[in-house]
Amino acid sequence: MSNGNKELTLEQREELISTLKARFEKHMNRHQDLEWDNVQTKLEANPEKLWSLNEMEATEGEPDVVGYDEKTGEYIFNDCSAESPKGRRSVCYDREALESRKKHKPENSAIDMATEMGIELLTEDQYRELQKLQSFDKKTSSWVQTPANIRKLGGAIFCDWRYDTVFVYHNGADSYYAARGFRGSLRV
Repeated sequence: MSNGNKELTLEQREELISTLKARFEKHMNRHQDLEWDNVQTKLEANPEKLWSLNEMEATEGEPDVVGYDEKTGEYIFNDCSAESPKGRRSVCYDREALESRKKHKPENSAIDMATEMGIELLTEDQYRELQKLQSFDKKTSSWVQTPANIRKLGGAIFCDWRYDTVFVYHNGADSYYAARGFRGSLRV
């Protein structure tokens, strides 16, 4: 995570754009009808979004373009690491859950980390769409946005991919595991 400065140096921007371009070109199945030059133009016009993408990259999320919203003109980036990003694991769901733990508190929560990074946790539907591109979370799991009625009762939901199927599970929002993190989404 960053030091609070939400601007990248020119060198950092160039390095990140180069990394994103290489990933974009390597995984054309994720964005078949999109052109990199248009994505890059959008990225260069939104330095605060580049900072968030850099945070996704720094926590090993391997962000990549997974869609384009025709209505808003935004490119959609999701974490595309094979497993839940390493730099975002062992976190409970949100601040309330973190503060409710009496012992063995994790260092952070998924919602707080996502907010700090300027991204959003995937919804269950977004997670299912991501799995159509390739199989993710074969060994790990990822917190997803939890409906208010479940969260109100102390729970939270997470997903993974097993047996060629997306499974949605529940746990206490204050739980955390070394193999559970979260995947984020960012619109640029």
